[in-house]
Amino acid sequence: MNPDQVKTQLRNLFLILIGNFMVACAVTLFVLPNNILTGGVAGVSVALQPIIHINSVWMINILTIGLFLLGVVLLGRKFALQTIVSAIASPLMITLLSMIVSTIGQESFKMNELLASIYAGVFMGIGLGIVFRANASTGGMDIPALILTKYCHIPSGNSVMLVDGFTVLLGIITYGIAPSLTGIVSVFVCGKTINYVIMMKTQPALEVQIISKHTTQIQDYILQTVDRGVTVLEGHGGYTNALRTILLCVVSRKQYTELETKIQSIDPNAFLIVKDVNRVKGEGFR
Repeated sequence: MNPDQVKTQLRNLFLILIGNFMVACAVTLFVLPNNILTGGVAGVSVALQPIIHINSVWMINILTIGLFLLGVVLLGRKFALQTIVSAIASPLMITLLSMIVSTIGQESFKMNELLASIYAGVFMGIGLGIVFRANASTGGMDIPALILTKYCHIPSGNSVMLVDGFTVLLGIITYGIAPSLTGIVSVFVCGKTINYVIMMKTQPALEVQIISKHTTQIQDYILQTVDRGVTVLEGHGGYTNALRTILLCVVSRKQYTELETKIQSIDPNAFLIVKDVNRVKGEGFR
Protein backbone atom coordinates (compact mmCIF):
# COMPACT_ATOMS: atom_id res chain seq x y z
CA MET A 1 0.00 0.00 0.00
CA ASN A 2 1.56 3.29 -1.12
CA PRO A 3 1.56 6.49 1.03
CA ASP A 4 -1.41 8.00 -0.85
CA GLN A 5 -3.51 4.88 -0.21
CA VAL A 6 -2.54 4.93 3.48
CA LYS A 7 -3.53 8.61 3.68
CA THR A 8 -6.88 7.87 2.01
CA GLN A 9 -7.58 4.94 4.36
CA LEU A 10 -6.75 7.04 7.43
CA ARG A 11 -8.94 9.87 6.15
CA ASN A 12 -11.83 7.46 5.59
CA LEU A 13 -11.36 5.95 9.06
CA PHE A 14 -11.48 9.44 10.59
CA LEU A 15 -14.66 10.26 8.65
CA ILE A 16 -16.32 7.00 9.71
CA LEU A 17 -15.55 7.72 13.38
CA ILE A 18 -16.81 11.32 13.13
CA GLY A 19 -19.95 10.13 11.31
CA ASN A 20 -20.70 7.49 13.93
CA PHE A 21 -20.16 10.06 16.68
CA MET A 22 -22.79 12.33 15.08
CA VAL A 23 -25.22 9.41 14.83
CA ALA A 24 -24.54 8.53 18.47
CA CYS A 25 -25.28 12.17 19.43
CA ALA A 26 -28.58 12.01 17.54
CA VAL A 27 -29.56 8.80 19.32
CA THR A 28 -28.53 9.72 22.87
CA LEU A 29 -29.39 13.44 22.90
CA PHE A 30 -32.64 13.46 20.93
CA VAL A 31 -34.05 10.04 19.96
CA LEU A 32 -33.93 8.16 23.28
CA PRO A 33 -34.79 11.00 25.72
CA ASN A 34 -37.84 11.95 23.62
CA ASN A 35 -38.83 8.49 22.28
CA ILE A 36 -38.56 9.59 18.64
CA LEU A 37 -39.65 6.85 16.23
CA THR A 38 -36.99 7.57 13.64
CA GLY A 39 -35.61 5.11 11.10
CA GLY A 40 -32.82 2.64 11.72
CA VAL A 41 -31.89 0.59 14.75
CA ALA A 42 -32.63 3.47 17.15
CA GLY A 43 -36.20 3.73 15.86
CA VAL A 44 -36.75 -0.02 16.17
CA SER A 45 -35.36 0.07 19.71
CA VAL A 46 -37.74 2.87 20.72
CA ALA A 47 -40.68 1.05 19.07
CA LEU A 48 -39.88 -2.20 20.89
CA GLN A 49 -39.39 -0.57 24.29
CA PRO A 50 -43.04 -0.94 25.46
CA ILE A 51 -42.99 -4.63 24.45
CA ILE A 52 -39.48 -5.74 25.43
CA HIS A 53 -38.48 -4.00 28.63
CA ILE A 54 -34.74 -3.82 27.98
CA ASN A 55 -32.62 -0.69 28.29
CA SER A 56 -32.81 1.11 24.92
CA VAL A 57 -29.03 1.50 24.64
CA TRP A 58 -28.48 -2.22 25.16
CA MET A 59 -31.24 -2.95 22.67
CA ILE A 60 -29.51 -0.76 20.06
CA ASN A 61 -26.16 -2.42 20.71
CA ILE A 62 -27.62 -5.94 20.53
CA LEU A 63 -29.43 -5.16 17.27
CA THR A 64 -26.36 -3.46 15.74
CA ILE A 65 -24.00 -6.35 16.51
CA GLY A 66 -26.58 -9.03 15.70
CA LEU A 67 -27.43 -7.49 12.33
CA PHE A 68 -23.72 -7.09 11.53
CA LEU A 69 -23.11 -10.80 12.16
CA LEU A 70 -26.16 -11.64 10.03
CA GLY A 71 -24.77 -9.42 7.28
CA VAL A 72 -21.36 -11.11 7.43
CA VAL A 73 -23.01 -14.51 6.93
CA LEU A 74 -25.47 -13.50 4.20
CA LEU A 75 -23.74 -10.59 2.45
CA GLY A 76 -20.11 -11.67 2.51
CA ARG A 77 -16.61 -10.36 3.14
CA LYS A 78 -16.88 -7.09 1.18
CA PHE A 79 -19.85 -5.99 3.28
CA ALA A 80 -17.99 -6.90 6.48
CA LEU A 81 -14.98 -4.77 5.53
CA GLN A 82 -17.22 -1.77 4.74
CA THR A 83 -19.15 -2.04 8.00
CA ILE A 84 -16.86 -3.44 10.70
CA VAL A 85 -15.58 -0.05 11.95
CA SER A 86 -19.15 1.22 12.41
CA ALA A 87 -20.22 -2.07 14.01
CA ILE A 88 -17.54 -1.56 16.68
CA ALA A 89 -17.57 2.25 17.01
CA SER A 90 -21.33 2.83 17.07
CA PRO A 91 -22.20 0.68 20.13
CA LEU A 92 -19.19 2.03 22.06
CA MET A 93 -20.02 5.67 21.32
CA ILE A 94 -23.73 5.26 22.08
CA THR A 95 -22.92 3.52 25.37
CA LEU A 96 -20.41 6.19 26.46
CA LEU A 97 -22.64 9.11 25.48
CA SER A 98 -25.67 7.54 27.16
CA MET A 99 -23.63 7.27 30.39
CA ILE A 100 -22.81 10.99 30.14
CA VAL A 101 -26.48 11.82 29.48
CA SER A 102 -27.54 9.70 32.47
CA THR A 103 -25.02 11.51 34.67
CA ILE A 104 -26.35 14.92 33.59
CA GLY A 105 -29.93 13.69 33.78
CA GLN A 106 -32.04 12.59 30.82
CA GLU A 107 -34.74 15.08 31.80
CA SER A 108 -32.37 17.86 30.72
CA PHE A 109 -32.71 16.65 27.13
CA LYS A 110 -36.50 16.47 27.09
CA MET A 111 -38.02 18.89 24.59
CA ASN A 112 -40.87 19.37 22.14
CA GLU A 113 -41.16 16.13 20.15
CA LEU A 114 -41.28 17.86 16.77
CA LEU A 115 -38.17 19.90 17.61
CA ALA A 116 -36.39 16.75 18.84
CA SER A 117 -37.31 14.86 15.66
CA ILE A 118 -35.91 17.65 13.47
CA TYR A 119 -32.63 17.84 15.40
CA ALA A 120 -32.37 14.04 15.45
CA GLY A 121 -32.81 13.99 11.67
CA VAL A 122 -30.17 16.70 11.16
CA PHE A 123 -27.56 15.07 13.41
CA MET A 124 -28.24 11.59 12.03
CA GLY A 125 -28.22 12.85 8.45
CA ILE A 126 -24.87 14.60 8.94
CA GLY A 127 -23.40 11.45 10.49
CA LEU A 128 -24.70 9.07 7.84
CA GLY A 129 -23.70 11.43 5.04
CA ILE A 130 -20.13 11.61 6.37
CA VAL A 131 -19.93 7.81 6.60
CA PHE A 132 -21.29 7.44 3.06
CA ARG A 133 -18.69 9.90 1.79
CA ALA A 134 -16.05 7.55 3.17
CA ASN A 135 -17.54 4.75 0.99
CA ALA A 136 -18.59 2.88 4.13
CA SER A 137 -21.81 1.69 5.71
CA THR A 138 -23.26 2.10 9.18
CA GLY A 139 -24.86 -1.34 9.04
CA GLY A 140 -27.95 -1.44 11.24
CA MET A 141 -31.26 -1.55 9.39
CA ASP A 142 -29.44 -1.19 6.05
CA ILE A 143 -28.62 -4.89 6.42
CA PRO A 144 -32.18 -6.31 6.20
CA ALA A 145 -32.73 -4.07 3.16
CA LEU A 146 -29.55 -5.36 1.48
CA ILE A 147 -30.55 -8.96 2.26
CA LEU A 148 -34.00 -8.44 0.70
CA THR A 149 -32.34 -6.97 -2.39
CA LYS A 150 -29.84 -9.81 -2.73
CA TYR A 151 -32.06 -12.81 -2.03
CA CYS A 152 -35.57 -11.63 -2.93
CA HIS A 153 -34.47 -9.53 -5.94
CA ILE A 154 -36.36 -6.50 -4.64
CA PRO A 155 -34.99 -3.14 -5.88
CA SER A 156 -32.87 -1.47 -3.19
CA GLY A 157 -35.16 1.58 -2.93
CA ASN A 158 -38.20 -0.65 -2.40
CA SER A 159 -36.41 -2.81 0.16
CA VAL A 160 -35.42 0.27 2.18
CA MET A 161 -39.05 1.45 2.10
CA LEU A 162 -40.22 -1.98 3.28
CA VAL A 163 -37.82 -1.94 6.23
CA ASP A 164 -38.70 1.66 7.17
CA GLY A 165 -42.37 0.81 6.71
CA PHE A 166 -41.97 -2.04 9.19
CA THR A 167 -40.43 0.38 11.72
CA VAL A 168 -43.31 2.86 11.25
CA LEU A 169 -45.92 0.07 11.55
CA LEU A 170 -44.26 -1.19 14.72
CA GLY A 171 -44.30 2.35 16.09
CA ILE A 172 -48.01 2.77 15.31
CA ILE A 173 -48.78 -0.48 17.17
CA THR A 174 -46.77 0.43 20.27
CA TYR A 175 -47.13 4.24 20.47
CA GLY A 176 -50.02 5.25 18.21
CA ILE A 177 -50.26 7.34 15.06
CA ALA A 178 -49.13 10.79 16.29
CA PRO A 179 -45.62 9.75 17.50
CA SER A 180 -45.13 7.77 14.29
CA LEU A 181 -45.96 10.82 12.19
CA THR A 182 -43.40 12.80 14.20
CA GLY A 183 -40.87 10.05 13.45
CA ILE A 184 -41.56 10.37 9.72
CA VAL A 185 -40.52 14.04 9.98
CA SER A 186 -37.19 12.89 11.41
CA VAL A 187 -36.71 10.36 8.60
CA PHE A 188 -37.48 13.03 5.97
CA VAL A 189 -35.07 15.56 7.52
CA CYS A 190 -32.40 12.87 7.81
CA GLY A 191 -32.72 11.96 4.12
CA LYS A 192 -32.48 15.58 2.99
CA THR A 193 -29.46 16.18 5.22
CA ILE A 194 -27.69 13.08 3.89
CA ASN A 195 -28.12 14.37 0.33
CA TYR A 196 -26.79 17.79 1.33
CA VAL A 197 -23.70 16.35 3.05
CA ILE A 198 -22.94 14.00 0.16
CA MET A 199 -23.13 16.90 -2.32
CA MET A 200 -20.99 19.28 -0.22
CA LYS A 201 -17.88 20.65 -1.93
CA THR A 202 -19.37 19.82 -5.30
CA GLN A 203 -20.04 22.58 -7.78
CA PRO A 204 -23.67 22.81 -8.92
CA ALA A 205 -24.13 23.90 -12.51
CA LEU A 206 -26.62 24.06 -15.36
CA GLU A 207 -26.74 21.91 -18.47
CA VAL A 208 -27.87 23.96 -21.47
CA GLN A 209 -29.05 22.60 -24.82
CA ILE A 210 -29.41 25.19 -27.55
CA ILE A 211 -31.24 24.80 -30.86
CA SER A 212 -30.80 27.76 -33.19
CA LYS A 213 -30.22 28.78 -36.79
CA HIS A 214 -27.15 30.69 -35.59
CA THR A 215 -25.31 27.92 -33.75
CA THR A 216 -21.86 28.87 -35.12
CA GLN A 217 -22.09 32.37 -33.64
CA ILE A 218 -23.41 31.04 -30.31
CA GLN A 219 -20.75 28.33 -30.25
CA ASP A 220 -17.97 30.87 -30.74
CA TYR A 221 -19.35 33.01 -27.92
CA ILE A 222 -19.44 30.05 -25.50
CA LEU A 223 -15.90 28.95 -26.40
CA GLN A 224 -14.25 32.37 -26.47
CA THR A 225 -16.20 34.58 -24.05
CA VAL A 226 -17.85 32.20 -21.58
CA ASP A 227 -14.78 29.96 -21.78
CA ARG A 228 -16.67 26.69 -21.59
CA GLY A 229 -16.56 23.60 -23.75
CA VAL A 230 -19.32 22.80 -26.23
CA THR A 231 -20.50 19.49 -27.63
CA VAL A 232 -22.14 19.68 -31.06
CA LEU A 233 -24.97 17.19 -31.61
CA GLU A 234 -26.97 16.48 -34.73
CA GLY A 235 -30.72 15.94 -34.71
CA HIS A 236 -33.75 16.45 -36.87
CA GLY A 237 -37.12 18.04 -36.23
CA GLY A 238 -39.95 15.61 -35.56
CA TYR A 239 -42.45 17.71 -37.51
CA THR A 240 -40.34 19.17 -40.33
CA ASN A 241 -37.75 16.36 -40.42
CA ALA A 242 -35.19 19.13 -41.04
CA LEU A 243 -31.64 18.61 -39.80
CA ARG A 244 -30.78 20.59 -36.67
CA THR A 245 -27.53 21.37 -34.89
CA ILE A 246 -27.83 21.15 -31.11
CA LEU A 247 -25.25 22.73 -28.81
CA LEU A 248 -24.71 21.12 -25.43
CA CYS A 249 -22.72 22.86 -22.69
CA VAL A 250 -22.43 23.05 -18.91
CA VAL A 251 -22.08 26.46 -17.26
CA SER A 252 -22.22 27.91 -13.76
CA ARG A 253 -25.41 29.67 -12.67
CA LYS A 254 -23.69 33.04 -12.87
CA GLN A 255 -22.51 32.36 -16.44
CA TYR A 256 -25.96 31.20 -17.52
CA THR A 257 -27.54 34.64 -17.05
CA GLU A 258 -24.98 36.22 -19.40
CA LEU A 259 -25.26 33.31 -21.84
CA GLU A 260 -29.05 33.53 -22.07
CA THR A 261 -28.91 37.29 -22.67
CA LYS A 262 -26.36 36.84 -25.46
CA ILE A 263 -28.30 34.00 -27.11
CA GLN A 264 -31.45 36.13 -27.14
CA SER A 265 -29.55 38.98 -28.79
CA ILE A 266 -28.13 36.62 -31.45
CA ASP A 267 -31.32 34.66 -32.07
CA PRO A 268 -34.57 35.68 -30.32
CA ASN A 269 -36.17 32.46 -31.63
CA ALA A 270 -33.51 30.16 -30.16
CA PHE A 271 -34.86 27.15 -28.27
CA LEU A 272 -33.18 26.49 -24.90
CA ILE A 273 -33.45 23.49 -22.60
CA VAL A 274 -31.93 24.12 -19.16
CA LYS A 275 -31.44 21.45 -16.50
CA ASP A 276 -29.97 21.49 -13.00
CA VAL A 277 -26.75 19.51 -12.62
CA ASN A 278 -26.04 18.53 -9.02
CA ARG A 279 -22.44 17.57 -9.66
CA VAL A 280 -19.94 18.18 -12.44
CA LYS A 281 -16.24 17.32 -12.56
CA GLY A 282 -13.70 18.01 -15.24
CA GLU A 283 -11.84 20.86 -16.86
CA GLY A 284 -13.10 24.19 -15.59
CA PHE A 285 -14.99 22.64 -12.66
CA ARG A 286 -13.61 21.59 -9.29
